[in-house]
Amino acid sequence: MKADPKAAHVAQEFTHDAPLITCRFDPTGRFIFATAEDRAILRWDLATGQKTVFTAHDSWVGALAFTPDGTTLVSAGYDDQLIWWPATAEKPAPVRKVKAHAGWIRALAVSKDGKQLASGGNDRVVKLWSLADGAPVREFPGHDRDVYSLLFHPSGQFLLSGDLKGQVHQWEIGSGKLARKFEGKDLHSYNGGQQVDFGGVRSLALTPDSKHLLAAGLHKATNPLGAVHEPIALRFEWESGKLLKSHISEDVKQGVLWRIIAHPDGPLIGCSGGGNGGFLLFWAADAEKPFHKFSLGNTAREMDLHPDGLQIATAHYDKKLRLTKLSPKPAAPAAAPAKKA
Repeated sequence: MKADPKAAHVAQEFTHDAPLITCRFDPTGRFIFATAEDRAILRWDLATGQKTVFTAHDSWVGALAFTPDGTTLVSAGYDDQLIWWPATAEKPAPVRKVKAHAGWIRALAVSKDGKQLASGGNDRVVKLWSLADGAPVREFPGHDRDVYSLLFHPSGQFLLSGDLKGQVHQWEIGSGKLARKFEGKDLHSYNGGQQVDFGGVRSLALTPDSKHLLAAGLHKATNPLGAVHEPIALRFEWESGKLLKSHISEDVKQGVLWRIIAHPDGPLIGCSGGGNGGFLLFWAADAEKPFHKFSLGNTAREMDLHPDGLQIATAHYDKKLRLTKLSPKPAAPAAAPAKKA
């Protein structure tokens, strides 16, 4: 069944005791994981709804990543730590802890072959680790501002990192050298009156054919501290680095694109959250404005797409994780015929 964004509907909700921060499906699609402001990591079994709580971080957990087989989870905290976990254990406990950065860790990514883990955050350094044992492999210094997003190129040759100033760095993994930069200046603003650097590359994605790179965040930040800004995703041609298009949503006046995903069926999916609530935004590849906007009812902070391509998880400030399905609602069962007297 192909995904139908216009059939989007919230099919299920999971609740916790504190506002949620981020979320990810495990690679098998059996579980949805989330993090919360009480420093917990949460795992819900999609079939049963059973919740399991992971605790070990001393601060909020901002990013999650998995080995390709889904057996190992790595969490990144604002406590500077990376923690390895047995993802499916009945009573999960840390396997390994690594003091990884000086400051918040904001982003994680795993290479396609599952051998390498990348991390980045407020110390402006991207680091590469062995996913198997947590050993450091390489560092990529060079960002002028905090690192917000990471993405491995499926070729295995490059690692991409996006920062607060809207810069996307393309690194050669083998040599550690900077290959080139993608200029996403529309994703950054500086407000002199408020003395605020604002925006940044909040999410990176490649289209399924790897021909286009997507960088998402916010623009038109006329009042950063007042949360007046609009969501935007920039589409670059991979080969040339040329900016091809900006995907915008002018009627969302207080939104940030926290995550951008190129769906295998073609549409671009964005998760917007801010002062005017949460939305899933859907764009055609060649369109500036979304063809569909789906309201989620509360401020959304992150999103992930299930391996089946039909379910979207969103983490919300109202302490709920919502599961949206991109397929028609099942028909209500027909009423039984009335019995004759």
